[in-house]
Amino acid sequence: MTIIGIDCATDAKKVGMALGEFSDGRCSVVSAEVGKNQSSLVQRIADWLPTTGPAVLALDAPLGWPTALGDALSAHASGRTIGENPNLLFRRETDRFVKRRLGKQPLDVGADRIARTAHAALRLLGDLRRATGQPIPLAWTSALPEQPVAIEVYPAGTLTACGVRATGYKKREDVEPRAEIIRALRHHLRLPADTSPLEMNADALDAAVCVLAAGDFLLGRAMAPENRSQAEREGWIWVRAPE
Repeated sequence: MTIIGIDCATDAKKVGMALGEFSDGRCSVVSAEVGKNQSSLVQRIADWLPTTGPAVLALDAPLGWPTALGDALSAHASGRTIGENPNLLFRRETDRFVKRRLGKQPLDVGADRIARTAHAALRLLGDLRRATGQPIPLAWTSALPEQPVAIEVYPAGTLTACGVRATGYKKREDVEPRAEIIRALRHHLRLPADTSPLEMNADALDAAVCVLAAGDFLLGRAMAPENRSQAEREGWIWVRAPE
């Protein structure tokens, strides 16, 4: 089955993409690259998606906003106090859950620039639906899908859960930290012989980790929401339990 990991960004040139495969209970990364522009980005991913049958798109971006934020703002008027605790207002339940379980705090989609990345990710999903003519719904169970589906993932959380370093590898010059991560990832998924695209670009590397996170989801290793209806409204980060 095809897996496509996408490290989302507002600039298409900073979007990492990894083509992966899931077979015999294990993930493989076939290739990884970064985008050039929005149209070629959409076309590349659409070309990777099968015309029929299952696939998983694993996107590193929030795919929803906090319920409390929407409720508070719908009734708010300029100058009035908002009584809600900021951590409840700007963070989703999945963000708080990841912090509790992994000690890693995802960015606040309700109060950070990550909101623009979330908007770009949702736009990308919409463009892909139009380009492929497929609905690409969000998946909520690990049952093998019959069509392409999408999930939200968090590479830093997946790396942390695997006991792999999750910081200090984003800068262009951080080649050795990325090489360290790549060596550790070989214990968890198959990587191509030539890993230079991952070593040279953190966005491509994060896209490869998105592939691993999708494999965890398909294997039932990813932690599921306790409140499904809330997760369907806010989004949910699929990440394995820490080792």
